[in-house]
Amino acid sequence: MTRREAREHCFKMLFCQDFYPAEEKETQLERYFEAPVEDETGEDGVDRILHQTALSEENEKRLKERAGLVMARIPELDQRINAVAEGWKTGRMGRVELTILRLALFEMKMDAEIPEKVAINEAVELAKKFGGDEAPAFVNGILAKLI
Repeated sequence: MTRREAREHCFKMLFCQDFYPAEEKETQLERYFEAPVEDETGEDGVDRILHQTALSEENEKRLKERAGLVMARIPELDQRINAVAEGWKTGRMGRVELTILRLALFEMKMDAEIPEKVAINEAVELAKKFGGDEAPAFVNGILAKLI
């Protein structure tokens, strides 16, 4: 699994967590890997896999650990985001954008293996794929203030 694929899975896992009460979060992390394969046929007639969680046990374990580390730091991450997000506190942000910001900030400040520029670029790519039209610029702007 590439780092980009792992990051996308981690984003999806974190995004799902916002919809469940705290006592269900562990169970929901487990259920993520039970999801069926989702695919679509593009305009060119080619089938594309949108979501597939058939991963090795090692990859599942790493993803669960990573998501758990980010989830444990959400209050701290949100505090940092709120400190720079003028007029857009975390309570008003869309869940997609907020999840991307949390993951990117975690990578920027708490993962020495990922350079800040890479974390920002990958966050913008996630925003292009999963967010609305304004999401990439919004995510980029907030993360730039966090450097």
